[in-house]
Amino acid sequence: MAKLAFLGLGVMGFPMAGHLMAKGHQVTVYNRSPAKAAAWVAKHGGTSAATPAKAAEGAEFVMACVGNDDDLRAVCLGPDGAFAGMAKGAVFVDHTTVSALVTRELHGLAASQGLGFVDAPVSGGQAGAENGALSIMCGGTEGDYAAAEAVMAAYARICRRLGDSGAGQLAKMMNQICIAGLMQGLAEALAFGQKAGLDGEKVVEVIAQGAAGSWQMVNRHKTMLADTFDFGFAVDWMRKDLGICLDTADQIGARLPVTALVDQFYKDVQLMGGGRNDTSSLIRRLT
Repeated sequence: MAKLAFLGLGVMGFPMAGHLMAKGHQVTVYNRSPAKAAAWVAKHGGTSAATPAKAAEGAEFVMACVGNDDDLRAVCLGPDGAFAGMAKGAVFVDHTTVSALVTRELHGLAASQGLGFVDAPVSGGQAGAENGALSIMCGGTEGDYAAAEAVMAAYARICRRLGDSGAGQLAKMMNQICIAGLMQGLAEALAFGQKAGLDGEKVVEVIAQGAAGSWQMVNRHKTMLADTFDFGFAVDWMRKDLGICLDTADQIGARLPVTALVDQFYKDVQLMGGGRNDTSSLIRRLT
């Protein structure tokens, strides 16, 4: 069992850190809102710290799941940042979805201090985090990944190293590109079925078993038909992720015409007041 720190206790980080405690690890948590850290300790045990640096003191691994590039820099850098509290040989594991640029920047800074750094964004949403069944896409050195893999197993359905630093984030971009297109297709199909007078649930029972089937179809069609969007991954966060995808595509010369279009559809949902709705709320534009 390892001595760990976990930074960021949002809808994903809170249960992920809980799984680490359940596996017998010694966990210290940090959250920007101290009340959330106190609630986590009350539920799971462990301890909390006032700064990332304090949380990271003595930790073999420091896991993070925060909001964006700036949030990640804030918990890593400066006198109160995790890097300041980590001992040489410790490994920082970043589960945040951020740009490959900030990942490589922080990987380089970590290496200069004798620290390991693994970019390890996750897919599976809130349910995957709560059930310990996330897909984890990783980048970094083989040694750092090998050291961290057994710890990440606490909340992973599958965990793979896909290349050097930044590879995990690039793989997560591919994941979000796929989801954007799938969700729009599902929204259009369900809205079409409603207009045609079909029972959407009965249709999905059939087509989900064929070539059109997907995780999104199986897990989101009922709530979409019920006009319920108060769970899961929020539109605001999806637009952040798609922005990263589109910026990276410009940098590497890739073309993402459908992703760019769906990003604008999500902007429509935001303008309708649905920024905190989950991503399946794309159907609201069509009904």
